[in-house]
Amino acid sequence: MSDYSTRVTEEKQSRVEELRELFKDGKGYIFTDYRGLTVEQITKIRNELREKNAVLKVIKNRYAKIAFSELEISDLDEILKGPTAVAIAHDDAAPVAKVLYDYVKETPVKVKAGIIEGKLFGPEEVEAFSKLPSRLELIAMLMSAMNAPAQNFVYALNGVTTKLVRTLQAVADKKSEG
Repeated sequence: MSDYSTRVTEEKQSRVEELRELFKDGKGYIFTDYRGLTVEQITKIRNELREKNAVLKVIKNRYAKIAFSELEISDLDEILKGPTAVAIAHDDAAPVAKVLYDYVKETPVKVKAGIIEGKLFGPEEVEAFSKLPSRLELIAMLMSAMNAPAQNFVYALNGVTTKLVRTLQAVADKKSEG
């Protein structure tokens, strides 16, 4: 009876290294089951994710486990089963999650899980995350809230000067009549 062993070839090592390099720059990872998608649908998803500074990569689970373990990310055994594609967000993960959940509604793609800011989330939590405003939207809301008092102050000052000008004009009109 011979023992089973895997040969570690240079090709396998280079693929794991390639994945590790791809994963190390990511700020968020969303794992999907892409079964049933056509080439056109995958291309469309990839193009939309590229606009959000993200990449969709179909991965070999064994290589991905090794690459993630080298980056000290574990507990992915249950997630990395079956056909898996991972969306890697290089900036904010919220827009990436939104794009993927838009496709969940209209295609057979299924979200398995996500790693966002180093924390593992299930599919329901990733869906809830996708519904939250993105970082840029939150910054815009904050800037709007911070700008409102100053804007109201300008409107108040403008109202005082307008009232003064109207009063002076009314006085001038009365003097010209009388």
